[in-house]
Amino acid sequence: MAQELKYSQLKNGCFPEDFSFSTTGEILPLDGIIGQERAVRAFDFGLMVKMKGYNIYMAGPSGTGKTTYARKSTEKLAATEPVPRDWCYVYNFQNPRNPLALRFEKGMGKQFKEDMSELVQLLKSEIQKVFRAEEYEKQKSELLRSFDEKRNDLMEDMSKMAAEYEFQVKTTNSGIYFMPIVNGSAIGEEEYDDLPEDVKSVIERNSQVVQEKAGAIMRDIRELDKVSKKQLEQLDYQVGMFAIGHHISGVQDKYQDYKRVIDYINDVREDVLENISQFYEDEEESEEGLSSLLPMLGKKPMEDVTLKYKVNLIVDHSKSEGAPVVVSFNPTYSNLIGEVEYDSEFGNLTTDFMKIKGGLFHKANGGYLIVQAQDVLSLPQAWEALRRVMKTKEINMDSNRDQLGATVAPTLKPEPIPADIKVIMIGSNYYYELLSEYDEEFEKFFKIKADFDYEMPRNDENMWKLASFIKRFVEQEKTIDFDVSAVCAIVEHSSRMVERQNKLSTRFNQLAEILCEAVTWAKMEEAKVVTAAHVHKTIFEKEQRLKLYEDKLGEMLDENVIMIATQGSEIGQINGLAVLDMGSYAFGNPSRITATTYVGKAGIINIEKEARMSGHTHDKGVQIISGFLGQTYAQEFPLSLSCRICFEQNYNGIDGDSASSTELYCILSSLSEMPIRQDLAVTGSVNQKGEIQAIGGVTYKIEGFFDLCKKRGLTGTQGVLIPVSNINDLVLNDEVVDAVKNGQFHIYPISKIEEGIELLMGMPAGKKDSIGKYPENSINGLVMKKLRKFDHLAQGKEED
Repeated sequence: MAQELKYSQLKNGCFPEDFSFSTTGEILPLDGIIGQERAVRAFDFGLMVKMKGYNIYMAGPSGTGKTTYARKSTEKLAATEPVPRDWCYVYNFQNPRNPLALRFEKGMGKQFKEDMSELVQLLKSEIQKVFRAEEYEKQKSELLRSFDEKRNDLMEDMSKMAAEYEFQVKTTNSGIYFMPIVNGSAIGEEEYDDLPEDVKSVIERNSQVVQEKAGAIMRDIRELDKVSKKQLEQLDYQVGMFAIGHHISGVQDKYQDYKRVIDYINDVREDVLENISQFYEDEEESEEGLSSLLPMLGKKPMEDVTLKYKVNLIVDHSKSEGAPVVVSFNPTYSNLIGEVEYDSEFGNLTTDFMKIKGGLFHKANGGYLIVQAQDVLSLPQAWEALRRVMKTKEINMDSNRDQLGATVAPTLKPEPIPADIKVIMIGSNYYYELLSEYDEEFEKFFKIKADFDYEMPRNDENMWKLASFIKRFVEQEKTIDFDVSAVCAIVEHSSRMVERQNKLSTRFNQLAEILCEAVTWAKMEEAKVVTAAHVHKTIFEKEQRLKLYEDKLGEMLDENVIMIATQGSEIGQINGLAVLDMGSYAFGNPSRITATTYVGKAGIINIEKEARMSGHTHDKGVQIISGFLGQTYAQEFPLSLSCRICFEQNYNGIDGDSASSTELYCILSSLSEMPIRQDLAVTGSVNQKGEIQAIGGVTYKIEGFFDLCKKRGLTGTQGVLIPVSNINDLVLNDEVVDAVKNGQFHIYPISKIEEGIELLMGMPAGKKDSIGKYPENSINGLVMKKLRKFDHLAQGKEED
């Protein structure tokens, strides 16, 4: 018979003598992370590799410190790395729809923006000064006078030519006209109509000649106007160049190491000189009186002639130290790549290069970008933006409207910026597998996977680090210290969180919640330090807040609405154990399992499956039971058995194979007609060889049955059967441990189905003798007898 566990085996206690301090005030705070050596090595290596594709995916459960470690470790390395370059967008004089990107060393971008702003204002004042000077007016007047004289000479020649053919030249705003002269005076249309036909004929012939000769003279006048305009432009260019040339040369000398900047400044100079009149033309006089105070409805505001010469500084590292580390929890498409903003003017959308706004990629360029996988995958187009930058190594600011095919306004296509960004994505293994499955290039982009574990070994080193973690919490939150008993309670709770005696949880976020609430309870009691009592109260109160559903089930058990027996014995009936996981809270729940057996060939029928309330793993467990029965009892004759097994009063569905051994005991009881003790509950998976296998949630299952027995009164015979391989998973609460210590409750570890049979039915399972027969006074013998009887009855039915 299996030997029950001693109370000392039910949990791995932590005691003050395991530490050499009285309170956390005597130790140093934790520096770094605990229990993640494999992940830390992978992450640190990934940071050092600067080649394409070596981005990092940090996988693991939430609350294990992934984000905190990623940020701190990355910032530490980034502080030793060079500051990346500044980036500006400027006007493209050759193609205004494609603004140019200029890069500068640290701080030079801001300086260039200031220099260009000063230069433009200086050019404006210098141009206005030189073009309003007397010397310029004199040169311009002399040039205009010269052309006016030539033009007048040509007009005089035209008048003389017209007079020779008896025509007079008349100049109006709409053009030049030739009026015939008759009897020494010019005549109009009405007078012309009254002339004799022979006179009209002469006038028409002369008119053709005059028109031909006048056309030649007009061509000369137009050519003269072109030359005049060109020479005036040359004068403006020369005067403007004289005024601004040395200023522009001064700026170019400052940025002589930046070829693209020199080219841009040359373009600025040429554009200023080509449009120099815009700088010195007199502004319209403001309207006087009340009308000047009224808004100019429908009138477009004056355009700033200096707008195109401004500099849009989108990345400024003038105050940066080291490489940038950008952490984002809202990586939308626009936030990642930046955007081009629009203004609405009289119902029309307008934009320009000054409305280009940089995104997270621009801020992180030359450094590191830390994002959450769930955020990236839940936001439209975010993953596409991220993978495109990783693939092309450039930041291309395509409008989101373009991506969605909804462009209804003029768009800009800013010049792409080369990208050198190491992306650190943080998420669960589920998202890692999802991306690997649906994006064939995912593993090309994320060649480093840092896998964070949810647990770590419970050794002296990690226990001390956990104490240092508590000290770091105290310092960060500026709260009272924890005494050594409180640290021990936290260590024990950490083991309970992972349900392993030799492990500790790495979900430090959940541990921090316990610390916060324990401090609060201590302050409410005006304690000077946090003690184990405060930690235990925190855990108890936290469970009380979450156990409404458990209490409701408990009430139904107390009122016998849900029927569970904890005394006596019954045939074909057994107490199984399940765990109900409510997300933030889990608890054990006993349930009644029954089995009925009769003649037939249907085999084992899982009622839960028939009702579509059974999961795949539970169905597998039932099939394993069939395999065990066939292996054990059907070597000499076929099984003529129909059996139905059921989780009574189960309305929510069930999954898992942890009840397969329980169901097997129930079937054997029905076949052997031997009753099963109802003061024992059973959990454990069974294989086809009859070996009991480990299951999950063993601690909660034991505590669930213990709570029920305690409410009804402990008899001293009650207990639970568990797999022997689950012994190290026991982290039971003190109440169960004390009950076992006092002989009021029992926990039996078993490794084979035969051990459980003896405990539950008070009769040996029975082994085959030399001729392959089971003893008649054994469970196996009784089962074999019943199955043989079923086989005979089945054969008789066939004969009938």
